[in-house]
Amino acid sequence: MIDLRRDAWGHGLTWVAGIAHDAGIRHAIFDASAGRSAARSGLTPCDEPATIDPARLFGWPGADTEPVMRVAGRVLSTKELRAGEGVSYNHTHHAGTDTRVALVTGGFGHGIPRALGNEADVEIRGRLFPIIGRVAMDVCVVDIGHAPIRHDEEVVYFGGPGPARHILADWTRITGWTAAELVCALGLRAAREETP
Repeated sequence: MIDLRRDAWGHGLTWVAGIAHDAGIRHAIFDASAGRSAARSGLTPCDEPATIDPARLFGWPGADTEPVMRVAGRVLSTKELRAGEGVSYNHTHHAGTDTRVALVTGGFGHGIPRALGNEADVEIRGRLFPIIGRVAMDVCVVDIGHAPIRHDEEVVYFGGPGPARHILADWTRITGWTAAELVCALGLRAAREETP
C-alpha cells in the first residue's frame, strides 16, 4: 500500500497512482478530497498505515535502500572561468583558480532550493561537484574543474545509486527544511518520467 495523500507528495496523484498500479500495488491512502481522482486510479482506498515507506521511496535521510525517486538535470554548456571571475547573480562566488564550469538545468522554479548555492553538490559521471553562485530560476552553475564533462551529460541532484543517493540529508542541513518538504517542493515545471 502506498501513501498518495497531498497529491502524491506533490507529484500528481493520477500520474503516481498509474505507476503504482502498473507496478502491482493495489491499495492506497488518499486524502478525503481526492474524490474522483482516487476512484479513477484503479487503487482501492484504505485507511491502514502505508507499507511502502516514503523514506525509502524518496531517499530521505536514514533510508537503507536505493531511492526510487531521482532528480536530475542536464549540462547545457561549459566554459572556462578564470581566477577572480564571479558567477551567477551578485557574484556570490569568485573562482579561486582557473577552472571550468557547467551551466545545468534545474533551478528554484523546479524546486531546487536557492540556499543550495555555494553549499551543496551534484553528481556527474559518478563524482560530486559543487554548485557555485546563486541558484537561478531555471539553472545553476557547477564547478567541474578539469573533468572532461560535455554538453547534455546527466546531472543528478539527488537519488540514484551513486554518491547523490542520500544527498537529501545535506539539503535538510543546508535549508533547514525536512526531507518531506524538499520532496514536495519540487515544482510542477519539472518534467516527470517513469524509467524501468
